[in-house]
Amino acid sequence: MMLQHFLQEFGYFALFLGTFFEGETILVLAGFLAFRGYMDINLVVVVAFFGSYAGDQLWYFMGRKHGRKLLARKPRWQLMGDRALEHIRRHPDIWVLSFRFVYGLRTVMPVAIGLSGYPPGRYLLLNGIGAAVWAAALGAAAYKFGSVLEGLLGNVKKYELWVLGALLVIGVLLWVRRRIKNARIAREEKLAVAANAQVHVDARNTSDE
Repeated sequence: MMLQHFLQEFGYFALFLGTFFEGETILVLAGFLAFRGYMDINLVVVVAFFGSYAGDQLWYFMGRKHGRKLLARKPRWQLMGDRALEHIRRHPDIWVLSFRFVYGLRTVMPVAIGLSGYPPGRYLLLNGIGAAVWAAALGAAAYKFGSVLEGLLGNVKKYELWVLGALLVIGVLLWVRRRIKNARIAREEKLAVAANAQVHVDARNTSDE
């Protein structure tokens, strides 16, 4: 009852905030909770759509105005942003539609898209399509997951807190893994840049001699 009361009071607001900033884990949780009857799957999809859409529109316009400053704040953002720009320049529309489905690019990619000069009107349309497909597909998959789990375990209610906890732990572990990987890549990139700079210095000193 405590879980039900919390979800009735704050569930959809928490879903909106979660999808505004990141989204995958909280949408999966909400889809499973909808299967259990604590939330409405149609509202889950709609709220997830608006949260994702609003968040990515904000990052896009921040990218248009302050893209380089934003990316320069963190070495890993700078590295990921440069790579994202390469992808966008080759296949801009495809990436606008699909970046939500690539884990770890949710924040950096809209900034890079804005920085690339992608047209605002076109982004408004394609970002909406991408957000709708993402919310519907992931929400439906999580709902179906609940159905499959019930087929395997029988009465899921006995295990629902364990399932929610497991999904949350998996989401946190994926986030930590991504952070560690990005930090390692950023360190390697900084070392490579420093090594190249030292090579140029040595070459200049040699030529001066």
